[in-house]
Amino acid sequence: MDDGTVARLDARRYVMSTTTANAAKVMQHLEFCHQVLWPELDLAMSSITEQWAQFSVAGPKSRLLLEALFDGAVDVSDAAFPYMGAREHHVGTRPVRLFRLSFSGERAYEIAVPANRGAALVAELVRVGAPLGLVPYGTEALGVMRIEKGHVAGNEINGQTVARDLGLGKMMSQKKDYIGRSMAQRPALVAPERPTLAGFVAVDPKQRFGGGAHLLAPGAAVAPQNDLGFITSVAFSPSLDRWIGLGLIVNPGERLGQQVRGYDPMRGRDTLLEVVSPVFLDPEGARLHA
Repeated sequence: MDDGTVARLDARRYVMSTTTANAAKVMQHLEFCHQVLWPELDLAMSSITEQWAQFSVAGPKSRLLLEALFDGAVDVSDAAFPYMGAREHHVGTRPVRLFRLSFSGERAYEIAVPANRGAALVAELVRVGAPLGLVPYGTEALGVMRIEKGHVAGNEINGQTVARDLGLGKMMSQKKDYIGRSMAQRPALVAPERPTLAGFVAVDPKQRFGGGAHLLAPGAAVAPQNDLGFITSVAFSPSLDRWIGLGLIVNPGERLGQQVRGYDPMRGRDTLLEVVSPVFLDPEGARLHA
């Protein structure tokens, strides 16, 4: 339904992040689960979206920036604060929450402060980061980087896909139970012909293709029975100097290196594409640790 992170702050307190557009939807779903599915649970939930301002600091120098920001008051070494770590601190009397998360595949952190301190934190980040070459980046740049890394988002998590479709099947335990396990094993959801995640590049590096294009075998007639899948996300990658995309296609493992058509009648495009790995950049994950 959505992607986000749950962090444990202490023995009895957790904080959940969601995508911005789905915050209310996720809260509604959690309330339904508590009131209808598990009313016996002793817990309380509160939306804190308006109470905190949260910013991402990403890139190979992001740890240096945090060390300068906290002036040694907070230990952000890899040993003390590993990937997927979450910490809560006070700088003076002001609470600060730190998360070591990365959506772009770079070394990255997220810093949360009370909302009325958000503007001051941004100003301080800019001041401290200036000697390190800090520049602000927006959601468009983030969207390009997440496609380069093969990170799925709303375009792929569209209510019609399951974890196995998106290359996350190894996270589904074969040894223990979990919520959704029975449904995940339904025949249609494990069928070999079910479209799953792959990467796509135009055979002509300068040729553009778009999200929503249907995938067909070269020479196949444009007909529903010949549809192999569709493109979900597309961006121009400055790092690779070409258009790249993610999509869902039948049997992607058997098609790596093969060519397919990206048929897009709405935009008047019929582009020859090559099926590749969905991880276009840094497949080893080295950038995550700078």
